[in-house]
Amino acid sequence: MIDNKDKKILNIIQSDAKTSNAAIGERIGLAPSAVFERNRKLESKGTIKGYHAVLEPKSLGLNTLAFVFLKMRIGEGQAEIDRQIRLIREVQEAYHIAGEDCYLIKIWAKDTDELGRLLLDKVHTIKGVISTRTTIVLQTVKQTTQLPLTGD
Repeated sequence: MIDNKDKKILNIIQSDAKTSNAAIGERIGLAPSAVFERNRKLESKGTIKGYHAVLEPKSLGLNTLAFVFLKMRIGEGQAEIDRQIRLIREVQEAYHIAGEDCYLIKIWAKDTDELGRLLLDKVHTIKGVISTRTTIVLQTVKQTTQLPLTGD
């Protein structure tokens, strides 16, 4: 079970995963060794899945963010479709969804030309794709990977 101390640790490392155990312990009233042990348990339980750097896409020449809705033919093998989507390195996130469409995928591309080629050459070649609807992001208002935890 996750207690308030664990939630406090998770909130801190969600905002800055490089925060030292000593600094976390100082903020929440635990010894660095206790913070280390709690982190280890949270990792072994799968609550903490990893530590990642957050990169700025535009500084890397990725200027176009798009969300693509995929409609698939009923009866096509979902496991194979999932596998094909995972192979497209430009796809950052992919969700099997309920509703009119079957999948929602998030794609970063250099520009709309590259996005168009990606859709034609990689997405539309997946067996069972009937159609796509693409929404291009004009401005990001909020983006976070932080889950809302109480226990601050």
